[in-house]
Amino acid sequence: MTMNLKTGAADALLFDLGRVVIDIDFERTVARWADHAGCSPAELAARFSRDDVYQGHERGEIDDAEFFGKVRAALGIELSDAELLDGWNATFIGEMPGIAPLLARAARRIPLYALSNTNPAHAAHFSQHFAELLGHFREVFLSSSIGLRKPDAAAFDHVVNAIGVTPERIVFFDDLIENIEGARACGLMAVQVRSSDDVARALDALGL
Repeated sequence: MTMNLKTGAADALLFDLGRVVIDIDFERTVARWADHAGCSPAELAARFSRDDVYQGHERGEIDDAEFFGKVRAALGIELSDAELLDGWNATFIGEMPGIAPLLARAARRIPLYALSNTNPAHAAHFSQHFAELLGHFREVFLSSSIGLRKPDAAAFDHVVNAIGVTPERIVFFDDLIENIEGARACGLMAVQVRSSDDVARALDALGL
């Protein structure tokens, strides 16, 4: 929703990456793992959980090798780290349709930043494959680097302090409602993104 946004209301824009800037689909990961393992994707999907191990990986508390070892055990498959990494990075599809020109347009007028719940393996992949797209951001805050995940207030507070702008003057874009609610609880303006059209409407409302 953009009803509370108006021209001149923001001094910085903060973007989630997955499903806002970069298109992802975890089903591609499961399908690749199943192909390597010679089993059904549905079997693996049922066994995979975004549990404490997953979240610890995203906070940088668990490295890639340990994470893949735990995934291997949880899924009951004997894949190499290389095969697990291949599937893990298969989640990335490409740029979200229409987002590149919107970021370029906004970056000419206002500082752009990103905040992503991610892990070292994914960060290494998208930093290389989407370098031009990510070049629109003055800084990209990664959960695995700062040790904090959305929607925890500490993650938003860390980023707000680093940006140096009051939260009421930052507009945050994310696809997940729990992250939108977390940002709003910390005083940021927030827009839930279902497609790049939502970003475009917000930029129009902000006069950017």
